[in-house]
Amino acid sequence: MNKKLLRIGTNYIPVTDVERATDWYIHNLGAELSYQDEDKAIINLANQSIFLVQSDAQQSSNFVDIHGEEWASVTFEVNGLEALEKIHKEFLEKGVRVGELEDRGHPGRNFVFYDLDGNKFDVWSELSPVFKEKFMDQT
Repeated sequence: MNKKLLRIGTNYIPVTDVERATDWYIHNLGAELSYQDEDKAIINLANQSIFLVQSDAQQSSNFVDIHGEEWASVTFEVNGLEALEKIHKEFLEKGVRVGELEDRGHPGRNFVFYDLDGNKFDVWSELSPVFKEKFMDQT
């Protein structure tokens, strides 16, 4: 396979209030702020650069499939079921809107959560083997 595209560098997330959303991502998800102005903020989260972009209230990053089911556009990975259960509990304690732990018929478990603007995100307990090999301490 020809590897012309090497990685996804940035994701864009629509938000109604950049300052409030930035505070939420920092407090609840542990994001780090790189830049902020009145229309956007750039945060670092999960080895990605994420732009929080001022948008209309009706706009979200979610989409609906042909069966009418709403999907998240991003899945975060954690390292194992214990880590998934821990972050799920932390989100509940912080008042983050979260779904139940799910068995979707594939390896691992998942749950969904939402930001202040209703953007839906997925969390999966199976960390990519390539990521583990390249970035995790194997000692």
